[in-house]
Amino acid sequence: MSEKHVFITEVEALKEEFKGRTNYWMCRPEVCDLKGLQVCRAVLPAGEGHPFHTHPELEEVIYVLEGKVEQWVEDSARILSPGETAAIPAGVVHATFNPTDEDAVILAILSPGSSEGPFAVDVSDQEPWKSLRGQA
Repeated sequence: MSEKHVFITEVEALKEEFKGRTNYWMCRPEVCDLKGLQVCRAVLPAGEGHPFHTHPELEEVIYVLEGKVEQWVEDSARILSPGETAAIPAGVVHATFNPTDEDAVILAILSPGSSEGPFAVDVSDQEPWKSLRGQA
């Protein structure tokens, strides 16, 4: 095994600009040899986020590294601070928003490392999701 497959720097990560945030894929099949995990460090700028979506085949843990996020799991929301997590089963609708005026940084850990179907399905334009956040 080469050293690159063991130690991955942010420079070596797969960088993705996506809907108002920057994702750094630190672990996924394109980056390292691990097959069972995906790890993404995501920077959520002030006021931005990842609208309501689901990962049909992937479980996910969202761990807050810096700042605060408004984390939704189905129709429940909670403000998460550094060191706090949300555990999301496969197929469950969720969303992550940064309601503050400073960047928030999260670590998203997904399993398995790949899936047969779509990675994510955006449901933010469907009810109840498109109007749910206004009710929080």
